[in-house]
Amino acid sequence: MHLLGKFRLYSLLFLSFGLQGGNKPNDWDEFRGPTGDGDAKQANLPVEFSETQNITWKSSVPGKAWSSPVLKDNIIWLTTADDYGRELRAIQFDWDTGKKTRDVLVFTVKEPQYCHPLNSYATPTPVISNNLLFVHFGSHGTAALDFKTGEKIWERKDFICNHHRGPAASPIAHNDNVIIQFDGYDFQFVVCLDQNTGRTVWKKNRAFDYKTDNGDRKKAYCTPTVINHKGREELISPGAFATESRNPLTGELYWTARTGGMNAAAKPVYRHGHVFVLCGMGSIWAIRPGGDGWIDKTHISWTRRKVIPKKSSPLFVGDYLFLVSDEGVASCNNPLTGEILWAERLGVRGQCAASPIHANGKIYAFSSEGDVVIFLPSPKGLKVVNRNKLDDGFMASPAVSGDSLLVRTKKSLYRIEE
Repeated sequence: MHLLGKFRLYSLLFLSFGLQGGNKPNDWDEFRGPTGDGDAKQANLPVEFSETQNITWKSSVPGKAWSSPVLKDNIIWLTTADDYGRELRAIQFDWDTGKKTRDVLVFTVKEPQYCHPLNSYATPTPVISNNLLFVHFGSHGTAALDFKTGEKIWERKDFICNHHRGPAASPIAHNDNVIIQFDGYDFQFVVCLDQNTGRTVWKKNRAFDYKTDNGDRKKAYCTPTVINHKGREELISPGAFATESRNPLTGELYWTARTGGMNAAAKPVYRHGHVFVLCGMGSIWAIRPGGDGWIDKTHISWTRRKVIPKKSSPLFVGDYLFLVSDEGVASCNNPLTGEILWAERLGVRGQCAASPIHANGKIYAFSSEGDVVIFLPSPKGLKVVNRNKLDDGFMASPAVSGDSLLVRTKKSLYRIEE
């Protein structure tokens, strides 16, 4: 990019920080928050914390699970499972005290599928909508619980899918429906369920040829997203080999793009007239929505394989795209061209599987060994604000309410604030 163009882009970025106002989320009701993109806007989160500093409370969480906490009206929910996947639970916590207020056994599974040690039986994050909590454990079961009492309203256990390495795709709410992706070794489809009854509104198999008989190359773990592009709602639905766009109300197929690979896990994000899709094998695609049929040769603005995460989701701050790779390399990117403005190691132990968030002009990145690196969203290089450490590592992405950071480590749930 021309130097003058870069200067103008930098100016727009820092101007945008000043124009964002005092917005901050009160509720964090789904994976990646109320806007689905990990942006906590102007939440004034602490930059210094430890096991003995700025911890409002810490509560132990039984079992093994990578799902993120969700909260509304000062009520927190998260899912968990035992190591063998035989008991799948939803646990409620009080926002003020961190006390466990409800522990709901949602499903008992006699013969759980195999789950890779790096995954868990409760990786999908719940979603809150219409005073209901929707918990999802892949083909082991989906249920709607009363948000306050935990009473089970309905359940579905009839969707057959061999996840091969364990489930991970989170449900999303759209209008009065819940949309879930099943991209398994044997079957690959997307379903839309009525929130109140659990009945199937529509169910669509993947409409493309995977060009292989190897089921391992057909599996994916992606959470979809609904965008509005020029007045048309599109369900952006990445899978292995390709990404589909469908009508979220009917399931009608709009377009397909060969985004390649398998194991896609990141949630797509829509900015600057593009959908940014990360393939699980380490590539990113900038796609212009609004097409029809196969759009590989008409609607792909750029694609890249260098410094791309395989697990965590992308993050936009101002006009820039920020990524944190599995190896702990943070990068700042021009979303219109794919140019890497900088890429530097964060210096963390372990890997970065949890997705980063933005709050009040700072980016928070989390590692599997408990490191938290806070850095500025500057286009001029990595500028670390602070480094923090908690006892256990992070696999779940964080949540935010007001000026409080809610984080789930491998063993505990923390509320962190000044």
